[in-house]
Amino acid sequence: MKDLYQAARHLVWLTQFGLSIVVPLVVSILLAVWLRQHFSLGGWVVVAGVFVGLFGAVSGLVTSLRAMDRQAGEKEDRHKKPPVYFNQH
Repeated sequence: MKDLYQAARHLVWLTQFGLSIVVPLVVSILLAVWLRQHFSLGGWVVVAGVFVGLFGAVSGLVTSLRAMDRQAGEKEDRHKKPPVYFNQH
């Protein structure tokens, strides 16, 4: 049962990781294309949308990696023995 829980947990992390990278890029490009068509703007809007989407994707990547690293650190901290203090009597 514990293995199934760990597999599901990893699947959730993998899905979140992929979505946090793909969604900002796709949404910003679609928004840029809509703006270009709706307001008759030039192609520079799509290029700007790509750059904004890439920035959002990198931001999502960094945030996800930090969260994974923090969670791995918490898991290691639980298995550590508490430090020994010499002033405790």
